[in-house]
This record gives sequence, structure tokens and C-alpha cells, in this order.
Amino acid sequence: MAPDITRADGKLGWGILGPGNIARRFAGDLPASSTGVLVAVGSRDLDKAKAFATEFGGARSYGSYEELLADDEVDAVYISTPHPQHAQWAIRAAEAGKHILCEKPLTVNHAETMAVIEAAREHDVFLMEAFMYRCVPQTAALLDLLREGAIGKIHQIEASFAFGGSPNPGSRLWDPELAGGGILDVGGYPVTMARLIAGVATGEPFAEPTSVSAVGRVGETGVDEWAAANLTFPGGVSAHVVTGIRKSAENVVRVVGSEGYLVVPNPWLPARDGSSAGIDVRRVGEDDRHVEVETVPLYAAEADTVAAHLADRQAPAMTWADSLGTAATLDAWRAEIGLEYPSERLDANRPTVHRRPLRRRDDHTMKYGRIVGVDKQVSRLVMGVDNQMNLSHGTAMFDDFFERGGTTFDTGYIYGGGQCERVLGQWIHNRGVRDDVVVIGKGAHTPHCDPESITRQLHESLERLQTDYVDVYFMHRDNTDYPVGEFVDVLDEHFRAGRIKAYGGSNWTLERLAEANAYAEANGRQPMVAVSNNFSLARALDVPWAGCLAVSDDESRQWLEKNQLALMPWSSQARGFFTGRAKPEDRSDAELVRCWYSDDNFERLARATSLAKKRGVHPTAIALAYVLHQDFPTFPLIGPRALSETHSSLPGLQVELTPDEVRWLDLRD
Repeated sequence: MAPDITRADGKLGWGILGPGNIARRFAGDLPASSTGVLVAVGSRDLDKAKAFATEFGGARSYGSYEELLADDEVDAVYISTPHPQHAQWAIRAAEAGKHILCEKPLTVNHAETMAVIEAAREHDVFLMEAFMYRCVPQTAALLDLLREGAIGKIHQIEASFAFGGSPNPGSRLWDPELAGGGILDVGGYPVTMARLIAGVATGEPFAEPTSVSAVGRVGETGVDEWAAANLTFPGGVSAHVVTGIRKSAENVVRVVGSEGYLVVPNPWLPARDGSSAGIDVRRVGEDDRHVEVETVPLYAAEADTVAAHLADRQAPAMTWADSLGTAATLDAWRAEIGLEYPSERLDANRPTVHRRPLRRRDDHTMKYGRIVGVDKQVSRLVMGVDNQMNLSHGTAMFDDFFERGGTTFDTGYIYGGGQCERVLGQWIHNRGVRDDVVVIGKGAHTPHCDPESITRQLHESLERLQTDYVDVYFMHRDNTDYPVGEFVDVLDEHFRAGRIKAYGGSNWTLERLAEANAYAEANGRQPMVAVSNNFSLARALDVPWAGCLAVSDDESRQWLEKNQLALMPWSSQARGFFTGRAKPEDRSDAELVRCWYSDDNFERLARATSLAKKRGVHPTAIALAYVLHQDFPTFPLIGPRALSETHSSLPGLQVELTPDEVRWLDLRD
């Protein structure tokens, strides 16, 4: 890890990536900063970098971003490239050990924002999204007034940032390939302000909207020219936000409360270029008043905010969680008006977030096993593909899992109405990795759990997945109205046709599975080689979905040990029971309570927590290690919705448990 500051004068040495218009404002204000100095400028055009450095006092200029990131005197980088390049260069900067201030939007969508934040976390660098209004006294004064009850209980927020212009296909603002349009360019301002103010109402740093509804105009250029959204927040607070690039708006912030309202006439660029600053308060029964605030150079304040919080790696002005929530809200706003950029479409050849070819990391910690019939390495952790509903999210999640050694992906015919299979299939197609990954497919879910449905659904799944076979196929449910031999016959038919390399039963009783294999042996059919039922350290009292089955009991464990079938358990970490969410007094999660709350399970949690402290890991790692250390082959399914959740599971691979520890954790000793 590089030192936070390398300069002898103790100032933070800044490098600028992308010397465009917004970078000129940052560089122009930087001399007013008490903490920073411009060291270097990087551009793809060396002459442009030299001219910029000369104008603003930069010591060095580079004709590539890579060269700037290799400069040892650059402590922090200000990234002001076009939007689609933000994620790539933020990740590269983190890998180079540089602290990062990245222009808004931090990335084009929530999936890329996850990747950037995880890179900053992994490489231990500061990261902040550059909403400079968050760093100035006017915003602090606004929050103080609201917390003091200047207008009573907060009820409604109005915020806008829009400007007028004519379509210009040569400008990034009007280019969908460069993520143009109002929502991503300036729509983040009213959204972040609304979330900030709603946070005051709920006593939190910010609030997440519970719903987003919107209207807007997407022009012939393919970008949003005008858009408005209604956001609802907990506690009865609502917000109306407006943005656009073809028609200007009032561009104020107005907050209505139970005792009056207040207005911020210039919320985004206070006191810049001769503009006004301050807040107007209109409270019932009192004289109107104008609250004066100190004015400071906006971008200097932003640079000083970075320096002040280097040790924390994020700043209260715009935390990582705040940026994630903002990205999700902007995604929802765009979705509401039907704005999808070409690179996000389901049929797009979407690149990796870091823009390098996909490759397995040399430092990965994945472990592997074998499943009868599958001539590939099966990763001991299996990525659940049941929540990745768009290509951006799926690409970020699958690329990361693959690079960390993951080979195995579990999906199903019913997941997302088929969308999850389509996303996985497009990713495999884009990456050209069909021979390197193990695809687990599932079909025949109730009420279509019959031999005929298996054939119909399998063919449809193969089309969605853009492949001619799945490596492992599970019946998603069993149906005892049919003789087991009818299911074995149809599965064997697809096995012999090469559409299935191996098969098994999900949520099947072990007795019925044994009956199926006895039929297969007697009739020259391929047997079932795997089962996918629930299994975890916490024993399920009930199951999340109708028709599901668990095999955590002693009798089932003994059967699996004797027969050595591969177990691919779902909810292998008890759906968050070991994450810290589960407490006997906290019954807010009804499903967690129903399925996992018992005295025995809380004792297992206590033992996992105790052992985790000794091993220096999280209790979830102990819970996962327990599943991995059974006396029969296990390949736990994990269902992460965020990269951070994937990464929290990986340490479980490195935890070694003795047989005595396994028994102790499960209360058998």
C-alpha cells in the first residue's frame, strides 16, 4: 500500500485524468485548497495535457492515463473522463494505489458502482463521488435548519437541475454510447439532495426511496432530453425531481414542512460566477428570513474534503453506501422512462468493467471438486443465478466470480420468468467461456412437474442459454403422482442425446431418489448423481418455499455419507442467519424467524461466533466451512446480489475445520 501523501510539503498531490471542461473548474479552484496541489495531467492527447498543465501549473503532463497512474508523486486522481470510462479508470487507479475523486455519476449504473467500490475496498484507497455541493457550508446550513425544525416536520421535497440546449450528435451529452442525457449528467444532483433531506426526516445520513415513478422524453438521439420523477421515502416524505438537457428549469431546492417551507435559490453552484448563496426560510407566524452562509470555492472544498478523510477511505459528504443508493435510484429513473443505453441491452457484447480480457486471478482461493459425468472442474462454491435481471448486473457479478476462480453457475427455468437464463447465456456467449464453466439448469417446477414439461422446458432453457447442453440438470421439484421411472426415462433420453451431462433431483426425498436410482440400475438408465436440497449449519424449522426439502438431519446426513452423492445445497448459509441479522429479540424478519429461529440454532450461532473470533473471520465463513467439511461431496450455492456478498463468502474456503469442530458446531458434542 502506497503512503497517503508523498509530497515533502505535506500536501496531497493531485493528478487529473481527462482535462475537459469540468476538470478546468477543479484545477482552477485547487490553488485555493489548503491541502492539495496539481502535480500531473493525463490525456490521450499529449498536446492537450501539456496545454492544460501549463495553464493550471501542473508539473508534468502525460499522453496516457496509464503513465499518470505510474507517477509516484500523484497521491490522488480526479477522474473527469466521459461517463462510460469512469469505472474503468477508477478501478485502475485503485489498483495503482491512488486515492480517487470521480466526477458524477460515479459510474453509468449500480452494477459498475459496486465494482468500483469493491476495488477501492480491496486496494485500501479513498473513493468519493464528486458531488461538490455536498462539501460546502450552504448544504451543511440547510441540514442544520431542517434538523432544528425550522419548517417543522418534513413532508415534500422539490429539486431540479436542468438546462437548455439543442441536439448535438457530436457532444457526449447527446450520445447514448457515452451515456448521455440529463439523468446521468445532472439528474444525480436533485436525487442526491432528495435522499439527503429525506435522511434528516428519518434520522439517518440519507434515505432510500421505497418507490420511483417517472415520466420523460427520450429523443431521436437516444438520450433523455427531459425527465421528472416522484420518489417516496419512509415516514411519509416524498420528493419531486426534474432534470433535462433541452429545457432549463428553475433549478432550486424547495422543502415543505408542517410549519412552512424553505427555498435554496442556488443549491448546486452557490456563489460561483457571481451567483447567489443562502437559504430563504418561510415559517408560518414568523417573518420571512434569509440565512446567509459562508461561500468557498466549490472544488477547493471538495479537494479539502478528500484530504480530511483519507484515513477513513470515504467521506461523510458522499459515502460509498450513498453512491450505491444513488446509482440504484438513477437506474430506476431511467428504467421508468425506458432509457437503456446500447451497452446495457440484453444482446450487447458488454465488456468487463475494468475493460481487460476476462482471466482467472493468480491469487484466487477457489477450491474444486468433481461430479460424475461432468468433465470439468466444479468450483466448491456455486453462483446462484436467480436475481440477475439485467446484463449490467449479471456481467459484473459473473465476471467477478469467474476471475476469483468460480466455474459453476446455478439457474432455473422459472427464475425471473426466464430472464436469468437469458442473462447468463448472453454473458457466456460474450466471454466465449462455455467450455470453462459448469451450467446447472433446473426445470419441472410445480405446477408443471411432469415428464412432458421437462422436455419442453429443457429445450427452451437451452435456447435462452445459447447452448446445446447443460452440465447438470435438476428436476426442481418431485411429483409423486408419477412413477419415478417416467422421470428417469425422460432424463435418460436427454442424457443420451447429449443435452444433459449429469442429472439429479432438487427438493426430492432421499427415499424417492434411491428409488429412482434403483430403477435406473434395473433398466440400464443413467442414475441421478446429485441432489440439491437445503443443508446448512442452522437446521431449518420450516422452508422458505412450498415443496422445498432439507437434508440437515442426522438420518439424511448418514444417507449422503453412505451413498456419496454430490450435494449442492441452497440456502447454505441459512439465508443470512449468521450475518448478524439474527437476534432472539429481533423478530422483524418474519421469514428468518419462521425458518431458523430456535434455541438450538442460536447455540450454533454462538459457537460459530466464538470460533470465528479465534480464527479471525466472520461467523458466515465458519457456517460455510461447516458445509464444505462434510463427509460427502458438497458444493454450496451462494445467492449474492452484490459483489460485497460474494466476497464475504470466499473466506469460508480457507477455514479448515477438524472433524471434532464440525461435530461441536452442530451440537453433536
